[in-house]
Amino acid sequence: MDLRYPLIDVDSVAAADGGQRLLTDIPEIESALAYHLTIPPGGSRGRQTNRNADEALICLEGGGIAGVGSGRAEMRAGHCQLIPQGEEYFFFNNGDSDAVLVGFYIGVTDADGIGLEHGAPVSPDERHGAATGISNGLFVHLDDVTPENMDRGDGWNITDFRLPLSGHNGCTSTLFRARFFPGAVHAKHRHENCEEIYYIISGHGLAGAGPDRVEVHGGQFHFIPSGVEHWLHNLSDSEPIEAVGIYVGASSVKDTGYVFMGNVSAEDVAARS
Repeated sequence: MDLRYPLIDVDSVAAADGGQRLLTDIPEIESALAYHLTIPPGGSRGRQTNRNADEALICLEGGGIAGVGSGRAEMRAGHCQLIPQGEEYFFFNNGDSDAVLVGFYIGVTDADGIGLEHGAPVSPDERHGAATGISNGLFVHLDDVTPENMDRGDGWNITDFRLPLSGHNGCTSTLFRARFFPGAVHAKHRHENCEEIYYIISGHGLAGAGPDRVEVHGGQFHFIPSGVEHWLHNLSDSEPIEAVGIYVGASSVKDTGYVFMGNVSAEDVAARS
């Protein structure tokens, strides 16, 4: 059976020069573009500028030097960043393993809409010089973010849910990182006011979206339009699911228009698409 809201495997998307896999041509989503980016040791992105879009991202693996404007900082796995539109930025992998980033261009739906402009190459001083700190935009590590205390009565059976970027630190969208221990379920719900895009970093589970009931695994993006009922259930007896995602244009969970729709039933779990 065809899925109404299909998942997209990163490996099915062609990588452009520089290693970025940009997820375009998703007709259901009208507010953001997602990407997956792998930068090898010695590789870089930038200097470059997004003229028309803020960019929210998280470093999943590896690290390097990130810069915005005249500032720069050491980035490692777990760092989350908001790059404001119009600000020149770069990233250079000065480590000995791949750096992996997942991110979102906010407010655009095609590559031309980003308004990407390329600048000068990253200089040797920027690649290896002392970090001065990034003052433009936001630069936050997950370890410094307090887990949210969500109401389980509203279906929030998520083991560890953190909001590194949101209205609390000046972001107009909400970037989240969620961990589901074995058996954990985020029950049926919808967001009336925003679209959601999430990426499965690792693990194996069952996702519901509208009529769909489909198994998910690490390396997949899922796009959820506003108003569509959805849920996620960790099927593993031993491994957590880890996911990162964004509520586009909503600066808090409350602002998403969250509506609890009921618990996931045994029939839901059995009815796999």
